Amino acid sequence: MPLISIVTSCLNEEDNVEELHQRIRAQFEDRPGYDFEHLFVDNGSTDATVQRIKNLAAADSRVKLIVNARNFGHIRSPMHGMYEASGDAVVCMASDLQDPPELIDDFLRHWEAGFLIAIGTKPRTRETWAMAVIRRLYYRTLGRMSDVPLIPDYTGFGLYDRSVVEIVRKIDDPYPYFRGLIAELGINYACVEFEQPRRIRGITKNNFYTLYDMAMLGLTSYSKFPLRLATLSGFLLGGLSLLISLVYLVLKITFWNQFAIGTAPVLIGVFFFAAVQLFFIGLVGEYVASIHTQVARRPLVIERERVNLPDSPHLPRHSGQHHGSQS
Repeated sequence: MPLISIVTSCLNEEDNVEELHQRIRAQFEDRPGYDFEHLFVDNGSTDATVQRIKNLAAADSRVKLIVNARNFGHIRSPMHGMYEASGDAVVCMASDLQDPPELIDDFLRHWEAGFLIAIGTKPRTRETWAMAVIRRLYYRTLGRMSDVPLIPDYTGFGLYDRSVVEIVRKIDDPYPYFRGLIAELGINYACVEFEQPRRIRGITKNNFYTLYDMAMLGLTSYSKFPLRLATLSGFLLGGLSLLISLVYLVLKITFWNQFAIGTAPVLIGVFFFAAVQLFFIGLVGEYVASIHTQVARRPLVIERERVNLPDSPHLPRHSGQHHGSQS
């Protein structure tokens, strides 16, 4: 009987975890040929999320829980959950109910048809108009600049065969842009389109910093275009500066007494070139930070506690009620 692992990373989702598990369990009630496990990875919740998941785990051994020692971010925690899942296929999804559990049935049908990857794409969404436009513009722009063809309207929600999980594990990227990584593998995938619903309960954990972090990660991981743009801009602005200086020289020689340069052009030029320099220095800094993350090779997360899961055999146990592990 194939085992399907459902991995949901959560942070302060106490109002959603119970309904999420109920809806996931309902997807397998009409599929007796499958067994499933539901692995929650709590990323440092400060509300009652952990306790509610423990209550679910006490009533259903198929519910499993990893509690991180702190919030390790929206990229590392889901990847750790995927690696710790033991199913023949792994379904990764958010715990805020904006990734509909009802799509699991569609994913399984594509998996049965031979696809190693079945993903959910959201060409339509009920989020605010401004955010939808900004998000679509970013992904379209990144898709044009990327070195590999990225999947539009894809967030990572989908089913991944065990062989795909092992390939991703061997790549061993400590801070992966998962959406680009799946596209880079070149494995045929099936798309299931859906309309992303609004969040009903709780508040989104995405803020300007997390969205900016994801945007820069995608840019620095899969495009060299910004660096080349910086080089080309340097040549173009240098040529433009030389041309303007020659024009000013001719005008000053021709109209020596009447032509005055003034301070306004000088100030505008100084601020303009300073802004351009700071922008590209910051851009280069993003690439350097990405390299530093790769070189540092820090663990994805540090665990504080596990429920309904075996201990990691290669890691030391700590005394006391809770034991930590590093992965």
